[in-house]
Amino acid sequence: MNLAHLPVSPPDDTILWRHLMDLPYFRAMVRAVEDSFYQGLDLPGPVFDLGSGDGHFASAAFRRKLDVGLDPWWDPLYESRARKAYRLLIQADGARTHFAGASFASAVSNSVLEHIPHVDAVVGEVGRILQPGGRFVFCVPNHRFPELLLGKSFFNSIGLKGAAAWYSRFFNRISRHQHCDSREVWEARLEQAGFAIERHWDYFPADALHRMEVGHALGLPALFWKKIAGRWLLAPTRANLLLAHRIAAPVFHNPVSSQGVYSFYITRKV
Repeated sequence: MNLAHLPVSPPDDTILWRHLMDLPYFRAMVRAVEDSFYQGLDLPGPVFDLGSGDGHFASAAFRRKLDVGLDPWWDPLYESRARKAYRLLIQADGARTHFAGASFASAVSNSVLEHIPHVDAVVGEVGRILQPGGRFVFCVPNHRFPELLLGKSFFNSIGLKGAAAWYSRFFNRISRHQHCDSREVWEARLEQAGFAIERHWDYFPADALHRMEVGHALGLPALFWKKIAGRWLLAPTRANLLLAHRIAAPVFHNPVSSQGVYSFYITRKV
């Protein structure tokens, strides 16, 4: 694990509050950690964002508009347009972007690739449209994610191995994970697409995963408001979010772990 780049989280929790004010705590917790990793990274333009979604992360993590955001779904693209985080938004499959080769100097993809069944083709397409020497920065859940879930640990502890395996499959299904791969799998996939890993580290240890996991179960009110009002939080004030901050802050300030369930990759097109 190369930790040379790791940033220091601001003592006033600026990054964490930025996400807590817009997302349920279990989402904000991991997004804030990832946001902190991007700070200070050199990402020359034009920058391509694969799986730009609703634009929340780009609007929070980057102080400038990214050049192109691509997503296959229209609804999040409409929401992203309102956030004004991109110069251009494209609706397309990540394996067929229709851009000319070597169109971009940098590419990012934040917690997206794990949701894509044809991920090899998508990574290959990023390699095609990225300039030689260009950076591709992304993060994904890894092979520990399905193994270290709190529910799975509980069922295993009482000898219900079948229930433990079912729970792991269930939680990954509701998380829409198509795959959770190790560094070795990613290294082979990236090499095939013309990338070399420059730096990599794992983050979000089991305790953080468990906090996020419980949050999913308690997050139905947030989902209700998202469906009804178009936002996750009804009254996003610091006073109302003190408990959420108390849960998320220990994870935010100590995210990196050799047993982390997520992995952050900084790669370069060879």
